[in-house]
Amino acid sequence: MITRVTRGLLGIGGVPPGDNARAYTWEKRLHGVMIAIALISLVAFYLTEFAHSRELFVLGHLLEWLIFVGFSFELLWMTAICDRKLAYLRHNWLDVLIVLSAGFARIGVESEWVALGRLLRLATVALLLARALRPLRTLLTPGGLPYVAALAMIIFLTAGAVFYWLEPTVRSYADGLWLAFVTGATIGYGDIVPSTTGSRLFAVLITMVGLTLFSLVTASVAAFFVGEDEKTQRREMHRDQQRLKEDVARLFREEEALLLREMHADVRGLREELQRLRHELEQLRRSADGGRDA
Repeated sequence: MITRVTRGLLGIGGVPPGDNARAYTWEKRLHGVMIAIALISLVAFYLTEFAHSRELFVLGHLLEWLIFVGFSFELLWMTAICDRKLAYLRHNWLDVLIVLSAGFARIGVESEWVALGRLLRLATVALLLARALRPLRTLLTPGGLPYVAALAMIIFLTAGAVFYWLEPTVRSYADGLWLAFVTGATIGYGDIVPSTTGSRLFAVLITMVGLTLFSLVTASVAAFFVGEDEKTQRREMHRDQQRLKEDVARLFREEEALLLREMHADVRGLREELQRLRHELEQLRRSADGGRDA
């Protein structure tokens, strides 16, 4: 698990510890939005680098403006509402670099700054996805297999449509879906292969996603069987605990019965002793009365 210190070193530390509740609330509200904006950077990168039409190239630059405005707003707003402003900027230095490099790119600074801005946006996508995927650890629970299957179905259905859009050799959605599956499963029959730069880049992404999904399926199946073993062990432990409780209760009852018998014996002994003492005392009284009469 990524700790808060590690996230701070990576530049995605979020609100520093001990800050106000409002800052934490806004961090949760903006988290999903920033994930979406970070993902848009992939589309913008492709459109500005590989698009052949003027319209798509302009759309890529508009998306880059959207990314710049989104990261700038988040950085300025979160810095404004945080009590520990310098700590927030220090823990989120990656956002600061993204805003600066994207700003230089927007005003026309060339070469290294533009490349750095794109590289930082792609790095942010990976890091924000790593932070966003932390709740998906529930997929590795014994009951997570249906969710993994549903997630895989949605991803491959979407990937089929994207391949149908990007790859000219794909003649139908069914062919796109087939290409998405053989790519994600790393089968590679060779009947349909990506031929354009965009479809090849997307195929690389689907390969990584497919490996991750199949690993999740394997982990979920293993978690299912491990969970069944744990359930069996819990049931056995529960039976052992019940037997132990019954044994302890039986021992208590036996000990209580033994103590009661001993107490009854002691009481009978005391009664017999008292009876004997009374008898002796009665005899002494009679002896004393006989001596006075004589």
